[in-house]
Amino acid sequence: MLSPLGKGGYNNEEGAENEFSFQEWTQQVQNILNTKKFGDIAFRDKDFKNTIEYYSKSVVMMSVPSATVFARRAFSYLMSEQAELALRDAMQVQVCIPDWPTSFYLQALALSKLRMETDAQDMLNDFAASRSTSIA
Repeated sequence: MLSPLGKGGYNNEEGAENEFSFQEWTQQVQNILNTKKFGDIAFRDKDFKNTIEYYSKSVVMMSVPSATVFARRAFSYLMSEQAELALRDAMQVQVCIPDWPTSFYLQALALSKLRMETDAQDMLNDFAASRSTSIA
């Protein structure tokens, strides 16, 4: 008895020249993981310049954004006196996880560094208000 794949003239090589091999795909995934790992090590060591470098490479390589990578890079930008970039990343954290307190805190810190104290306070107040209504 022929299988449906054999009877229909299935050719397992059809289109193969346009596909990643499993080895290429796993190497790409390994490169992403290694780059993130180097960023994690730099962050742990408070090496914010390299944290930014490795996490920036990770962001470009990842198909799905990571809230943790954006949060750590935002903090590193803050520690490197790059508040505008920190604010951008903190907003990305909120896109990834809308109700994560870290994103609001990082945004408030960045706004404060940008001398937008009223906006920073409003950010914290809005978050506190949303938390109290979600608990009730």
